Amino acid sequence: MSVFSKPLGVQLLAEFWECDTERIDNPAQIEQVMRDAARVAGAEIIGSMFHEFEPQGVSGVVVISESHLTIHTWPEMSYAAVDIFTCGEHVDPWQALEYVAKEFGAEEMHAMEINRGMQITKTKKRETVPQ
Repeated sequence: MSVFSKPLGVQLLAEFWECDTERIDNPAQIEQVMRDAARVAGAEIIGSMFHEFEPQGVSGVVVISESHLTIHTWPEMSYAAVDIFTCGEHVDPWQALEYVAKEFGAEEMHAMEINRGMQITKTKKRETVPQ
């Protein structure tokens, strides 16, 4: 018989649709929102980097002690892809995700949660005692 261990972390993959196009095409504003989201979730921020594309769009990462928050935006489609990966028990990635969705004015959000670091361990067969 096999048993899954407790996960090392949780990763949220999210699709944000019908976002405010000005908010998701402003690298400084996006960075502030993502850093604030990390704080709201209870994470410790290590650093961040954001890049603005021409003619539009932004990609960025906030590195946290517990892993990372990333975003990639397509303002021309009012869309943003967000990934929040946290390890440990004191950080709530859902709080961060909800904060980002609200700040970008997302009218529609689809999210998937993936448990990371799930090790499969085998358990010994129980011996049966003849009756």
